[in-house]
Amino acid sequence: FCEYFIVPYVLWFFYIAATVLYFAFFVDDETEYWNLIINLGLGMTLFLIVSYVYPNGLTIRPREFPRENVFTDMVRYLYRIDTPTNVLPSIHVYNSVAVFCAINSCKRLREKRSIRFAAFILTTLIILSTMFLKQHSICDVATGITFSVASYIVIYRVYDKTTAKEKHHSTI
Repeated sequence: FCEYFIVPYVLWFFYIAATVLYFAFFVDDETEYWNLIINLGLGMTLFLIVSYVYPNGLTIRPREFPRENVFTDMVRYLYRIDTPTNVLPSIHVYNSVAVFCAINSCKRLREKRSIRFAAFILTTLIILSTMFLKQHSICDVATGITFSVASYIVIYRVYDKTTAKEKHHSTI
């Protein structure tokens, strides 16, 4: 347990929102925006299906905190508002990886290595935060990453290529 990881955990909300807004208003390629939106929507839908079919939960949260500070107060608040139920797969992890993949594959950001690197670091810290705050187990994280990578392959690789072929054939 490390209460300081509450910072990247909370930053997740801004990370997801800022990325969606950036893709909506500043990315010229509409396909990139829709790939991101479909990927996020697919992940949240998969999460709901898994939670319905396989209700799950964890009991790994600490009963007492090793230190008293503003960060542990924030974690206490988090624990009050977010129960440790239906944690597999981790939606924090899924969405973070999905957003990173969108940023990393974005044509407009291809030359912006610092932004892509910062997104990688923030994604990594968010993933770690889910475990260091005892919100998720390694299994929840692994499942979130696996689902996100699988959906990335389907949406960005398979779907994009199919759509590109259809557009090409319709112009002939």
